[in-house]
Amino acid sequence: PAAMSQALAKEIPQEEGEGGSRRSSWGLLVTAGVGGTLVALYAVATPFVTPALRKVCLPFVPATAAQIQNVMKMLENRSGSLVDIGSGDGRIVIAAAKKGFQAVGYELNPWLVWYSRYRAWRAGVHQKTKFYISDLWKVSFSHYKNVVVFGVPQMMPQLEKKLEEELECNARIIACRFPFPCWIPDQTTGEGIDTVWAYDLKHSRGCETKSLKITPETES
Repeated sequence: PAAMSQALAKEIPQEEGEGGSRRSSWGLLVTAGVGGTLVALYAVATPFVTPALRKVCLPFVPATAAQIQNVMKMLENRSGSLVDIGSGDGRIVIAAAKKGFQAVGYELNPWLVWYSRYRAWRAGVHQKTKFYISDLWKVSFSHYKNVVVFGVPQMMPQLEKKLEEELECNARIIACRFPFPCWIPDQTTGEGIDTVWAYDLKHSRGCETKSLKITPETES
């Protein structure tokens, strides 16, 4: 009996040790899984959250079907290159490309840019579209004739000044959700959050077309 007791005493700690080891292994696996999930969520969420931490917040809010329709209405009888400032998931750029524009989108969020490129490929307009990962304040828009902006009130005064300095007189700027503070719109359509304002820079800036003076011929 004494020998059996000693044998049991030796076996019990060993079994507990094995059980503790298994529990420890499961704990490490769970910890690793949770940690990996948090890292993945951080990687995905950071590009979305970071803009909100900037001085001027430009969050991603998808354009509604009515907004897209109103923007396209403001682009009727227009041609040339088009840029969407803060292009999000590429809806405006893709819609413009379908109308024949060579359309470009600038977006700070890399995940949205990659998704936009995928959507353009799915829509069959990837050859007419380009998407760039860039800060709008570091880009010159001087070679675009049509500009679409989904902005917020805090950024509109500074952006108005930037566009007025960079764009040619024949440019048209289309603002969605919020108007520019100083310019007077040439056209407005939509209601509420779907309102769209169109500005022809030649009117907002006061550009004048100079006509050539014809000197009458004198008889010799």
